[in-house]
Amino acid sequence: MPKLKTHKGARARIHVTSTGKLLRRKGMSSHLRRKKPKNVRRTFDRKFPVDKSMEKNIRNLIPNSL
Repeated sequence: MPKLKTHKGARARIHVTSTGKLLRRKGMSSHLRRKKPKNVRRTFDRKFPVDKSMEKNIRNLIPNSL
């Protein structure tokens, strides 16, 4: 059997907690931040849970995370 390879882009973008939850960061945060409202800029610092519909696909991309 071939080895299960981790998708490096998914590994860099998704954080797996010790309980197995998948957390992500928001996009659109790299530039043009000064014109955005303060509460929007604050949300770029937080991590948000991955949507349930995408969770199975992401777990296939990072199989060795748990």
